[in-house]
Amino acid sequence: MSDIPLWLQILSLTGLILLSAFFSMTETALMAINRHRLRHLAKRGHALAKTTVWLLERTNKLLSLILIATTIINAMITALVTALAIEAFGNNDKVITIATAAIAFLLIIFAEIAPKIIGASYPEKIALPASVILQPLIKLAQPIIWFVNLFVNALLGLLRINTDKPMHDHRLSPEELRSIVLEGGNFIPQKHKSILLNLFDLESVSVNDVMTPRSQIEALNLSAPIEEIQSQLTTCYHNKLPVYEGEINHIVGVMHVRKAMALLSRDQELTTDHFRQLLTPPYFIPQDTDVFTQLTYFQENREKLGIIVDEYGEVQGLVALEDIIEEMIGEFTTSMPGDARADTFSWTETGECLLEGSTSLRDINKRLNLQFPLTGAKTLNGLLLDYLEEIPEANVCIKIHHCIIEIVQVQHQSIKIVRLLRIDA
Repeated sequence: MSDIPLWLQILSLTGLILLSAFFSMTETALMAINRHRLRHLAKRGHALAKTTVWLLERTNKLLSLILIATTIINAMITALVTALAIEAFGNNDKVITIATAAIAFLLIIFAEIAPKIIGASYPEKIALPASVILQPLIKLAQPIIWFVNLFVNALLGLLRINTDKPMHDHRLSPEELRSIVLEGGNFIPQKHKSILLNLFDLESVSVNDVMTPRSQIEALNLSAPIEEIQSQLTTCYHNKLPVYEGEINHIVGVMHVRKAMALLSRDQELTTDHFRQLLTPPYFIPQDTDVFTQLTYFQENREKLGIIVDEYGEVQGLVALEDIIEEMIGEFTTSMPGDARADTFSWTETGECLLEGSTSLRDINKRLNLQFPLTGAKTLNGLLLDYLEEIPEANVCIKIHHCIIEIVQVQHQSIKIVRLLRIDA
């Protein structure tokens, strides 16, 4: 070592430390980089991203190269510092101990902690350029990597660790995808984020949550006088009507109002049979079907309207394809006047909100930012009846989840109008 100038030895030591720092920083950056964004860049033709993907598909070889290089470099640094210390202060145990401690401190600070923090902070900026260097190094060091991995694989085999499986499974669960959307911040527009979150919730929402309740269904009774049927057809709001005979549990079909209007325009005496010929078979849905499954059924059966029935076959409500679409992207269709689900409602300046008892609890939670339970009753009326366990009189108040609910009007054994008063928690 005495033949080598001191400045060259110090320069070599600095270069080795920087090289060790490079491998440590690159390793952390490659492991911390966003794989999904990386694949997106690669699909768009980004050359550095393609190279980085190539490296990450060979994680075993990549880690082997980095660890072999780091170990050899650190060993060379230790040997060089020890030689410099002996040359300067003599061959003494204390000198060697102090030199070893000093180089350990230098490696921890300058070749481990600081580079790894930088790599974790700027993974994409570091990993992409570094991949250009690492790819040819892997090819050049292939014999060494193969030789070292012989012993590594033998050891892992003794430990019964299966090395054939990929080191990382990058498939995401719906919950993880939901978290990614929530953490998207300003990268995802608020409307897009809302739609994506609604899509994730479809399997946890049943058709009961989005249906038009039985009491609000506009249906046609074939047992009614012809004049009444004609009057209802000319004033109805929807383009499809469920048709029943006698009582609504006996639904016999669905009528397209346009076809009925064409029939009414004819100058002839109409009978019930004329309208019966226009009916299409009804499509029934079990009440516990989740919304996503029902959307699939609508698509497979080419249906747009379904009658929801319970386990006894009694009609509970009606759900249309538009209801499911609105659940995903928000309301966009016109609705029947007086339909509580279509009304826009919000808190007043005094923290009050007047609602119909038939308003959906899910709509209330979404629009008013409340936390009413959704596991039982589906409407505000049902929630109050569950809590009170009786049909109350008007001017009764109850507190539920930081909200005072005042019953304003009771009509026909149900709560018609309520007033909500927000309580700041």
